[in-house]
Amino acid sequence: MANRAKLSRIPSMRDRVEDTLRYVAQGKGILQPHDLIDELEKVITDNEARQKLSEGPFGEVLKSAQEAIILPPFVALAVRPRPGVWEFVRVNVNELSVEQLSVSEYLSFKEELVDGKSDDKFVLELDFEPFNANFPRPTRSSSIGNGVQFLNRHLSSIMFRNKECLDPLLDFLRAHTYKGHALMLNDRIQSISKLQSVLVKAEDNLSKLPSETPYSEFEYVLQGLGFERGWGDTAEHVLETMHLLLDILQAPDPSTLETFLGRVPMVFNVVILSPHGFFGQANVLGLPDTGGQVVYILDQVRALENEMLRRIKRQGLNFAPRILIVTRLIPDSKGTTCNQRLERVTGTEHSHILRVPFRSEKGILRKWISRFDVWPYLETFAEDVASEITGELQGHPDFIIGKYSDGNLVASLLAYKMGINSVHHCACVGDNKYPDSDIYWKKKNTVGQYESHSSFTLPGLYRVVHGINVFDPKFNIVSPGADMSIYFPYFEKEKRLTSLHGSIEKLLYDPEQNEEHIGILKDPSKPILFSMARMDRVKNLTGLVESFGKNPKLRELVTLSWWLGTMM
Repeated sequence: MANRAKLSRIPSMRDRVEDTLRYVAQGKGILQPHDLIDELEKVITDNEARQKLSEGPFGEVLKSAQEAIILPPFVALAVRPRPGVWEFVRVNVNELSVEQLSVSEYLSFKEELVDGKSDDKFVLELDFEPFNANFPRPTRSSSIGNGVQFLNRHLSSIMFRNKECLDPLLDFLRAHTYKGHALMLNDRIQSISKLQSVLVKAEDNLSKLPSETPYSEFEYVLQGLGFERGWGDTAEHVLETMHLLLDILQAPDPSTLETFLGRVPMVFNVVILSPHGFFGQANVLGLPDTGGQVVYILDQVRALENEMLRRIKRQGLNFAPRILIVTRLIPDSKGTTCNQRLERVTGTEHSHILRVPFRSEKGILRKWISRFDVWPYLETFAEDVASEITGELQGHPDFIIGKYSDGNLVASLLAYKMGINSVHHCACVGDNKYPDSDIYWKKKNTVGQYESHSSFTLPGLYRVVHGINVFDPKFNIVSPGADMSIYFPYFEKEKRLTSLHGSIEKLLYDPEQNEEHIGILKDPSKPILFSMARMDRVKNLTGLVESFGKNPKLRELVTLSWWLGTMM
């Protein structure tokens, strides 16, 4: 008789963590995921025993554990079985007892690393969960970062079940204006049924015209039906947009809803906030707090302007967009343009860098300061920026984008003050870049690096039991894109900057030393392992050099070329 597979009991979290006693010998402290693995390998030298343990229930926990708090005889683990889902357990290794902890209990235990056992029963706890309790959000980990898609599915589902939910869409299209010009619909259309009927009439009229007929030739016919500019620049494009709306009115679906909303003209003026560092277009890379974010934002603005111009033309409008990159004006600008109030972005027609100084009761701050020291100035900076951009744009922007922690704070303040939408861009933030920056906040000058925490504690200040919820549909992962004139496939050799080869080779191989470079590469036949970054400990450049130096085989095969920015 063939062997039958047996169903076995799935080990509970309690069953899985009984082997944690191996870590208590470490003594009091925090172990990161790599520390947990390293310590296990040190304790268990037998490969077979180590493999058996790693493949067992404890190994499953170890793979998803994000940190361990060691306070002998206790070991507490923060376990993340899947993205966005956390469990907390504490093991007494003397008694081999396991207990499940709440977020608050885990954070309280963690605080003992700093302050010892505390009897304070009135620690300030922040719980933001109730504020969003009734707002729709996904529950599957695979949906994290796809908030717009989820909301479109949710909204189209409501519209499908209840046609009255289409009324807000009609109200928006009727009220939509820009600089006093009505867009999309006028007051002739007062109901959904009227909208459907005039869409059918417009469809009948437009289908008789050549596809490339410009909007101006049938504008007055559509205006008489109740339509204004914004549907498209040709008969074909107007028909496409109207078909999308007809489909939504008949049977809404998320894809059609997203496409239609993407065609409605809504964004003409954009403000991007990036306060820290030396933000300029020349002679700034490598200066303190100034690196890839400058290049990234400038490339993004050029692409954004081109896309806005393309969309505005396709929508049948002739408005000129404006993009303002708002940053700090630095009077002592170290030979850069960072002391100029307004500077056009090279390669654009409608994009500028607008600089506003930091100020306090003592006056304008003249010198550069670290991004970790800008926080006391940001609220006043936001007030000054509001006045500057209102004057520059002759009104409020349609959209604000915050870059990094300081830019996000200013963007939030401006969006609240002006009553407009904002987007907050987050790159590498939180504990993964600044380990233990919450628990040891008194020792670390890293204010502003906690925004990625769903729960954390600042001992002596407060603890957050429910902070950011990654399932919130406000979170969307957006590919940054790239400038294809710079980043192109290796086989498109004609795009390579071959004219620079001579000067680069001189920098690398010329034995003559000068102010531009120190050192030479002795073997031109070896491939170059190239690294370029600013001197910042989070870049771990010393780790790169150390690893390269300790690997004889790698040093035999390649040469390491390490390019650094200047420090001031």
